[in-house]
Amino acid sequence: MAKGTTRPVVRRMDDVEWSTVGRSRGATIQVLLGPAEGVPNFVLRRFSIEPGGSIPAHRHPDIEHEQVVLEGEMVLGLDGEEVTVRPGDCVLIPAGVTHHYENRGEVPVRFLCIVPRTATYTTEWVDEG
Repeated sequence: MAKGTTRPVVRRMDDVEWSTVGRSRGATIQVLLGPAEGVPNFVLRRFSIEPGGSIPAHRHPDIEHEQVVLEGEMVLGLDGEEVTVRPGDCVLIPAGVTHHYENRGEVPVRFLCIVPRTATYTTEWVDEG
């Protein structure tokens, strides 16, 4: 084994349980690789947002996100501007950027999201209304 105590992990996405995303409508999350698997630096997650679903505006003061859209199309709000993202699009959401997700289409949206593993993960919910 290489330097350190982390062991390799291989697992199928379809074997990981889905959980509801708090404050969302029609959104679920899987933690594919993270602390439970002994991953030391990052957490790999997969999100699904059903047609008409959304995750409201929020930000993470100290956490950046890297995302890859796998399926479907969604509107992604980034500091008040909206962009449409599709399969193959890669997104960086820097720490502190307000963001929201909306599936205005007719098929589910699925995307991967990688965040740094931290002892604290703060979410600030934002009222954009």
